[in-house]
Amino acid sequence: MKKIAKSLIVNRVAQMCQEANFVLNDDIKKALLRARKEESSEMGKNIFQQLIDNYQLAEKKKVPICQDTGYTVIFVELGEDVKVEGNLQEALFEGVKKGYKEGYLRKSIVKDPFNRENTGDNTPPVIHTEIVSGNKLKLYLMAKGGGSENMSKIKMLSPAQGQEGVIDFVVDTVRRADANPCPPVIVGVGLGGTFEKAALLSKKALLRDLDDAHSDPKTAKLEKKILNKINKLGIGPQGLGGTRTALGVKIEKYPCHIASLPAAVNINCHAARHKKAVL
Repeated sequence: MKKIAKSLIVNRVAQMCQEANFVLNDDIKKALLRARKEESSEMGKNIFQQLIDNYQLAEKKKVPICQDTGYTVIFVELGEDVKVEGNLQEALFEGVKKGYKEGYLRKSIVKDPFNRENTGDNTPPVIHTEIVSGNKLKLYLMAKGGGSENMSKIKMLSPAQGQEGVIDFVVDTVRRADANPCPPVIVGVGLGGTFEKAALLSKKALLRDLDDAHSDPKTAKLEKKILNKINKLGIGPQGLGGTRTALGVKIEKYPCHIASLPAAVNINCHAARHKKAVL
């Protein structure tokens, strides 16, 4: 049995909160550089250069990439042979509080959907926990912006609508979102399961590396097909027109009921802020 101290989790989560907001992952950096080169619109090229300058400055000065420092979402994989010395949920809460306070990150969470009083420390985070085999504790932390989150959708399709129905739904969701989620966007798609499972899959899909093709060749082909259709919408970077509306489309699937085809779309802006830690 591997023992992990609560203090170690607190400090690592705090570090991840700050790193996610200050430093883009390499796959996003490469995608922005590639998009600047491939964008046909001169306005679009200029915007991509501004986005590149922005993330480079944020990393250098250790300041947020965006003024919206996100809702903290944490996916936890807890090994069966791991013993957390203390309460795991408390450790995650304390880590978020510490990270946002010490990093001078904007606190964006309110206590109640109607009574909009700020919690003052960006807690509580949203936590999804999965028990797995082994002696590792894996944490996947996402700082999810409100603007892109607001453009996300879920729909209970009929099985008869099939793949074309899914394609139409995803592309139409991005079309309706237009400039609101600060394109270029990354699109997470969840298919199958139940109403809530599809939504969870769509968010988890956003954790994948942009260069990571789906292990199922047919699904990988579908990802590319949807991406191509989205980039033909002409929305472009920041909604000012161009050929690069999205940097990537990632699909996650799960078995579903014979009578249903749940589909969810979780949109992220180009600042796909997420980090991984293994303890």
